[in-house]
Amino acid sequence: MIWMTWRQHRAEMLVLTGIVAVAGLILLMQGLSIRGLFPDGAAACANSDVTNGDSCAQALSKLSDGYGHPEPISFLATLMPFVIGAFLGAPLLGREFEAGTWQLAWTQAVPRLRWLAVKVTVLAGLTVLLTLAFSAMVTWYRAPVDTFDGRLGQVGYEVEGVAPVAYALFAFAVATVAGVLLRRSLAGLAVAAAAFVMARIAVASLARPKFASAMTVLQTVQDKGPGDTRGTGNAGDWVLGTTFVDSSGHKLSTATLDKLSGDAANAGVSIPAYFQQHGIHRAVSYQPGDRFWHFQWIESGLYVGAALLLVALVAWRVRRRSL
Repeated sequence: MIWMTWRQHRAEMLVLTGIVAVAGLILLMQGLSIRGLFPDGAAACANSDVTNGDSCAQALSKLSDGYGHPEPISFLATLMPFVIGAFLGAPLLGREFEAGTWQLAWTQAVPRLRWLAVKVTVLAGLTVLLTLAFSAMVTWYRAPVDTFDGRLGQVGYEVEGVAPVAYALFAFAVATVAGVLLRRSLAGLAVAAAAFVMARIAVASLARPKFASAMTVLQTVQDKGPGDTRGTGNAGDWVLGTTFVDSSGHKLSTATLDKLSGDAANAGVSIPAYFQQHGIHRAVSYQPGDRFWHFQWIESGLYVGAALLLVALVAWRVRRRSL
């Protein structure tokens, strides 16, 4: 059965392995270029006391200007788990139905559930191995960038750690189900892509911010007043939102802030000074950057759990289907 699975899916296996290898080579070259900006290591420039040095200032300027293209590359890397998982999952059964070979496969001596289990194990295992390898490459590539931007709430969160593996397994399962229901590989890929994107958006925007109780820090209003966009002071923290509160801790509405800003102008006082006189603070809601792995395991559990349910649905469908 393993040999048969290889014969049936070797094209996808080889192409995807080649894609990961080429991507790894690109990441290696670009990663070395980024590291070349920081001869003493990015951590040496992360200290606020030394970032004004000429070498660090120049390196940070080049990095922010897209040297090594870390953000575009990281964005493209978010697509890789889907590419790996879906391109292995969609033809798993979709191609069998397209070609009609399922009728022959399911009348052999090997029970159909055992036949399915071997194929799923081999292809899902390859999905894990390829995605793990790619995630390790991206983690190495982004290490200098993560020193300044952090990993939680940034692009790096979705391309580093164990989450990409969970995304790939989910894509594999969704594509497999779509292939079974639609009985077409390409149609299954299209449906899987839509389902994958919707699930990722829903989890990232609705579930992920609530994986743990957010923390809040109060800050003195500074020169930009309500337009102040400071974070928490720690680049690795994930800022969820900013509000302004009065001395009692009550949130101030936009209308109230506009009125206070107008009162400050009428009194001839700067907005920050007026806010400080009235005990108004900037409240920043955030998730600490050290929760990266905590969030990774929770999110991975969600996607792997969903993938297992989808694979169980496929097994039920295969078992119930008559010849």
